[in-house]
Amino acid sequence: MTKTRARSYHHGDLRAELLQHAETTLRTAGVDGLSLRQLARDTGVSHAAPTRHFRDKQALLDALAVAGFERLGASFENLTGDAVSTDPIRTMARTYLDFATQNSALLALMFARRHSPVAGDAMAQAVDRAFAVPVSLIAHGQDCGEIIPGDPRRIALTAVAALQGLATFLGSGLVAADAADEWLDGLVAHVMLGLQPR
Repeated sequence: MTKTRARSYHHGDLRAELLQHAETTLRTAGVDGLSLRQLARDTGVSHAAPTRHFRDKQALLDALAVAGFERLGASFENLTGDAVSTDPIRTMARTYLDFATQNSALLALMFARRHSPVAGDAMAQAVDRAFAVPVSLIAHGQDCGEIIPGDPRRIALTAVAALQGLATFLGSGLVAADAADEWLDGLVAHVMLGLQPR
């Protein structure tokens, strides 16, 4: 009996499969290792099939970045449980750090800002969704008088920048993985100290 590979294009999920293979390639070979032709081979479709979803490599990179921001936003939105109610800022920080360390190549692409102008609206919406929860946590802290006044988005992104630095240190080995929680606790404590009203 001959085994044939199902072609996902006929099932309407080729775009998702291409993005999945592209992210795998991004992890192992970086941006330079991505090509639509190779993705077609990896997914078992014709060389022209990927261009029905991504007109060129840049469109693929844009779609990967949008998908990354959407996943980051979903990971924040899915936060539940006692940790969120007792220490929401640390829980958010841990969620970001986990995402950043598990998806370092994707995160680098997300923040590379080499996205084309064509990705504008989709990219802007995905970025807004990604940081909606951190921004709302900062705004809530401001409403309660626990965080200094100011633009909550700017304050949230400043905190995320500090987390990104820690994620980079973890990824490079400068900070050992088994020390991540200790460093995270220190970072959150220092950031929150800096954000307290004087």
